[in-house]
Amino acid sequence: MEAHGGTTPGPAEAAEAAHAAAMLVVDAGRSADPQVGARLVGLVQEVGLDTLAELWSHRPARSLPGALWRLYLVREWVQRSPDSASREYATGMHVAPVEHVIAGVPDPPEPGEVREMIDGVLGGAFHRDLDVALDRCAAFCSVAATGRAADERSDVGSAAALATTADDLAACAVLWRAGQLV
Repeated sequence: MEAHGGTTPGPAEAAEAAHAAAMLVVDAGRSADPQVGARLVGLVQEVGLDTLAELWSHRPARSLPGALWRLYLVREWVQRSPDSASREYATGMHVAPVEHVIAGVPDPPEPGEVREMIDGVLGGAFHRDLDVALDRCAAFCSVAATGRAADERSDVGSAAALATTADDLAACAVLWRAGQLV
């Protein structure tokens, strides 16, 4: 925005900036320095969720910035609501046993363990393979969405939204492996 005299850049420039920033974050995470990865996992605390939302939330779900936005958004949900995340996951894990294994959440899923798992998934996006992190987060979201749908206190729309996030993250993993996630 500073380069534009405080005005908002046009759609093409915003898209280019979002994609460039996403690639920069992924590339930076491949550093051998563990502090870099830890800093990227905690990026929301450093720059704020609103900043990431402004940069990435309007990008297509099946793009690199869209995938990173969803990874950070799921992490924020789990960090802010670990009790409900672990409860929903616990409810859904017996209905979706394959996804439960892929997600790698301990049984029974305690709030602290769910928080650690999601940080590990996000860290894996930077230290190891992004596609594995996307698959694990997709599996976690799928199980939690199943549990949320079964929970009488939950809204069906929010369960469907979480299931859509799972589908988008799984598709992004396939695109990343094919070299087509941009």
